[in-house]
Parts: sequence; C-alpha cells; structure tokens
Amino acid sequence: MAKGKSCLVLPFLFGLVGALIVGWWLFPELLYSKKTQPIRFSHKVHVEDQGMSCDECHSYREDGSFAGIPTTEQCAECHSEVQGDDPAEKKFVEEYVEKGKEVPWLIYQKQPDNVFFSHIAHKGIKCTTCHPDVGHMDTPPVYYEDRISGYSKQTMKMWQCERCHARRGASNACYVCHK
Repeated sequence: MAKGKSCLVLPFLFGLVGALIVGWWLFPELLYSKKTQPIRFSHKVHVEDQGMSCDECHSYREDGSFAGIPTTEQCAECHSEVQGDDPAEKKFVEEYVEKGKEVPWLIYQKQPDNVFFSHIAHKGIKCTTCHPDVGHMDTPPVYYEDRISGYSKQTMKMWQCERCHARRGASNACYVCHK
C-alpha cells in the first residue's frame, strides 16, 4: 500500500506545478494585452526640468470633478511648434497639434461606469498614494488591457479603496462610491 501512495505523489506534483505555471504565468499572459501610449510622453521633463506640478495639467472642473488628461489645445499652449529634437514631441506637433486632433491616450485607472470617484474628496492625499509615481519617468509604463473587460490592469480595485477607507476611518458604505 505504501508503494501505491508513492506512485500517486509524482503525478500530483506534476499536476500542481503545471497548475501553478498556468495560473501564475500563462493565464495572466493570455488575459492581458500589452499596449504602449500613442506618444512617448516624458513626465520627467515636465516635472523635473520644467518644475511643473501634477495639477497644472491634470485639473478639476468647476463642479469639482476631475478633468483627466489635458487636451491637445492645452498642450499646444507650450508646444505649438517643435522646441527640441525629441521625436515624440515632433510626432505630437505634426500628428495632433497641426491637425487639431486629440491624442488617444490609454487611461491607466479609468473607473467602471457604476463608480463615482471624487478627487476633490481625496484632496489631502498625495497622487502617488493611488497612482504610479510617473513624475520621474521618461517613458510611460506599459498599459495592460484586460481582454475581457477592456479595463486596465492598473485600475484601482475595490478592496484597495476599502482598505484605505478603513485605515482612515472613512465610510465604506456602498453609496459612497457607487451611484
């Protein structure tokens, strides 16, 4: 009987290792497609070299909601013409500014339609608490899109919000975030 049990251990181990490989490596590779931004945008140049802050480009509307990504028109206030020898800036000016087109940026943390998130309500919290610290990046991070939902892998998850609310003593009632 001991010999029969040992014969079952080896297939079990192979199955376990196979399941771990599929679950940890293969499934995520199949679930997410990797994409890059249409233009390599350097936050580092704008933050470190030009001394700009996040809210100079990512601002709030009059009603307090977040305006998101700046428009091509806003960027053209400084970049109506190519200022340096960066091919990304040249592409931006030629393909978007001169043609009056918006850049189809990929949004890393777009919330589902049933979620209402107010940046104004979180005003005292650093941007990097929830967002990657892109202020020191020359190239935007890879965008991972869920092939099923269409959302970014980097979108904040409900459990992350709930954990932060619990730590800060904020309400976790459904109606606070879900409208």
